[in-house]
Amino acid sequence: MGKQVLLIEDEENIAEAIRFILSRDGWQVAHLAEGRGAALKAAELMPDVVILDHMLPGASGLDILAELRARPATAHLPVLMLTAKGQPRDREAAERAGADRFLAKPFANADILAEVRALAAGEAGAA
Repeated sequence: MGKQVLLIEDEENIAEAIRFILSRDGWQVAHLAEGRGAALKAAELMPDVVILDHMLPGASGLDILAELRARPATAHLPVLMLTAKGQPRDREAAERAGADRFLAKPFANADILAEVRALAAGEAGAA
């Protein structure tokens, strides 16, 4: 069984770039372009890593993350929070909500790959 990522990102160009980067590294990437239903999809797929945008139509990334952490089945899923809002208070909000790691946009291809690999390997990180 392959490595799987659930990517929840509404910006199609960013989603396509992440999908390409991870697919080349052997990851299967499921993609949602909005927040509505994202926590249910995560519970259905049980991916190795969730990449979650902060600002999404339908539900915010922080709300989705809180829902993931509140459900016993998904509470343990490693979550990488992506955001164009890279201010310290945004990092703190993501950390309080339970993000395992945090990456501000724009990011380097190598950075997203390194973060996903680290999360899949069970390496804790500062959000």
